[in-house]
Amino acid sequence: MNSLRILIFLCLTSILVVSCRSSHEKIEPQVQYVMHDNYLKTLPSPFAPLTSVESGEGWGKEYQIGLAFGKQVDLYQAITAFKRAEILVPPSEKERKLEIQYYILFSYYIGEKYQDVVYVFDHSDLRYVDTHFAAFRDLLLIMYDSYQKLGLDSKAQSIRNAIQQYYPEDAKKLTISSALFKGNVEEGRELAEEYPQEKYLQDILVAYDKEKKSIGKAQAFNALLPGAGYLYLGQKQSAITAFLLNGLFITAAYEFFHHGNTAGGIIFTSFEAGWYFGGIYGAAESGKLYNERIYEKITNPVMQKEKLFPVFMIQYAF
Repeated sequence: MNSLRILIFLCLTSILVVSCRSSHEKIEPQVQYVMHDNYLKTLPSPFAPLTSVESGEGWGKEYQIGLAFGKQVDLYQAITAFKRAEILVPPSEKERKLEIQYYILFSYYIGEKYQDVVYVFDHSDLRYVDTHFAAFRDLLLIMYDSYQKLGLDSKAQSIRNAIQQYYPEDAKKLTISSALFKGNVEEGRELAEEYPQEKYLQDILVAYDKEKKSIGKAQAFNALLPGAGYLYLGQKQSAITAFLLNGLFITAAYEFFHHGNTAGGIIFTSFEAGWYFGGIYGAAESGKLYNERIYEKITNPVMQKEKLFPVFMIQYAF
């Protein structure tokens, strides 16, 4: 009877655990892009070519070396050359100096060195440029993305406000990008209603709803029969392991209680409780991971195709 009471207690407690957790089915996907070197090579430069006089200057030669390495996506060499050009360029060449500083920042960005991007921006005249600067739009996108990646939300929002002011279509795209990147499905549904013309949003949501698994069901199945939650998620080996281990502890606890060894029964019941509730928690985590991988599989190619990553919204390169 003792073992039966304990099992009933475990089941009732598990129902409470499932009810507390199943309403929160948030995911944290790792949405990523792949940029091939050839893509950068297709983008034009935002700046006018150097004149023959400029090309003959020391800074001009370094500038051209930086461009050559940049077009080969040899970012380390490009940055080195651009930094030499920045040192050599005379104060009178204000526009060219801005271009050089931008290329240094751009190279760091393509190399995903976001801390360096922010440092260059904060310590250069790029802070003061406006729409007359040929790469102004790209600069805003780069800074927004860099601040986002570094978790500097207030600075990212400040840049986003500027994008909203000057480039409202880009701002809309960034709103969609942010929701999809973070895996915020509910916000995605709201955006799909707000922007019905963006059909890919609805396509992502429909595909995800079709393939995702219910975390609540995974927990409930595992609560009713240890291992069933894993089986629901397609993890057969984990399901078998969970079922056998829980069965072993339940059997051992029953035998101890049945033969009057209360202490032994309590010990094995505590083991069983750990495995039992651990299994429910594990089923929830496995369900979350399952949904995250499904979401990534669906969302990654769409975001890349629709150029929803800020890096693909950039118009210019070297």
